[in-house]
Amino acid sequence: MIIILCAPSGSGKSTMVKHLLTTYPNRYELSISCTTRAPRGQEVNGREYYFITREEFEKKIQEGAFVEHEQVYEGLYYGTLRSEIERIQQAGHTPIFDIDVKGGINLKRLFGDEALSIFIAPPSIEELSKRLHGRGDTSEEMIQKRLAKANIEMADACHFDVTIVNDDLQRAKKELEEKIARTKE
Repeated sequence: MIIILCAPSGSGKSTMVKHLLTTYPNRYELSISCTTRAPRGQEVNGREYYFITREEFEKKIQEGAFVEHEQVYEGLYYGTLRSEIERIQQAGHTPIFDIDVKGGINLKRLFGDEALSIFIAPPSIEELSKRLHGRGDTSEEMIQKRLAKANIEMADACHFDVTIVNDDLQRAKKELEEKIARTKE
């Protein structure tokens, strides 16, 4: 089984993923995606992403190394390496994907019933805007782009097995654990 978590930026998806990884360190492992974007801040190659050039990425596409990939913005690729999933499963862990909505839909389509896809939704676009502004690390232009994208992504929530509204973080974490436990039964 694989677990796919998707959400608009600012919905709490990464917080939920971290919760699972720290609460169940011997059960789950994060699948690290490849990207052609440059590292930000304290990001390290092989920890947050595998940072590679566009040419390397396109070569891997031709080789069939990805189970899914997307050109999210012009010239900016993200993808899931087949070898990453195999590495995690061979270690006896369940892969968790912290991935964009399109990538999550593609993974669910590929893995079918072997995947649990979970959409983490904000309580509202207004609340999402407050959260993004509250971070203090993003330009107003980027916040507006993320909010516009969030409206589109919210419409795709119907493609996921489960939607969890993150209006209360502790309740949302508990609901996440319960949904995963019910799926494994």
